[in-house]
Amino acid sequence: MADLQASIEELWDHRNELDGRDPDARRLVHDAVGLLDRGEARIAEVHGDDVVVNEWLKQAILLLFRLSDMETIEVGPYEYHDKIPLKRDFAAQGVRVVPGASARFGSFLEPGVILMPSYVNIGARVGANTMVDTWATVGSCAQIGANVHLSGGVGIGGVLEPPQAAPVIVGDNAMIGSRCMVTQGARVGEGAVLGEGSILNPGIPVIDAQTGQEVGRGKVPPYCITVQAGRRREFPGGEFTLPCQLILRRYEPGERQHLNDILRDQGVIVG
Repeated sequence: MADLQASIEELWDHRNELDGRDPDARRLVHDAVGLLDRGEARIAEVHGDDVVVNEWLKQAILLLFRLSDMETIEVGPYEYHDKIPLKRDFAAQGVRVVPGASARFGSFLEPGVILMPSYVNIGARVGANTMVDTWATVGSCAQIGANVHLSGGVGIGGVLEPPQAAPVIVGDNAMIGSRCMVTQGARVGEGAVLGEGSILNPGIPVIDAQTGQEVGRGKVPPYCITVQAGRRREFPGGEFTLPCQLILRRYEPGERQHLNDILRDQGVIVG
């Protein structure tokens, strides 16, 4: 893999000189994106509090767009015109895909994933037994953990450029409520719950309701139940309310079997 990485990095350094018909360049790029498609490599990994981005794999995706031709893709009665093919062979991968759902080549779906009519973009990774519910989208390079529920209409943002930018990361066992928007490299910790309509990005403060203290921005800690809230701020033009995520309650991993009861007690709707 080290040799492939070096080749991709060299192609990237000379990308403005690339000939789109160069078969060797195409093969190298396809081999690199194929690692993502098969789950043998991933765009980003979490090491403690740090996110390590494999920039060369993002470079490979960007080069794939540069080197690929537009093609007509026919799926039953539907026709598409694009540069990137769709994933195939879902049964062999142990993945359930409901009609209306699609995942692009270069994404990876672990066994047990369920795609309702939804979309998973190139470079994304979806963990085992996760449900991507109706009209939810998993953007390019997003990393979704195992046993996650992305509820209806959830928007998980994508990021390709700049290559060093960290993608959205959602930890195992998280629940993201209907119509939530999680973008620009935001992070949702393991077991965390976002109530319906929440917005999370690196500019959104996350506040503990018990202490009133800001615990960070764009990052919901593990095993926290949060809802969209507002924080009053004074400006020269008057007082306005800016969005924040409010931690209503923290819970222990062992309480997960009673999570629905906890959510009802907190008045939180996930959908």
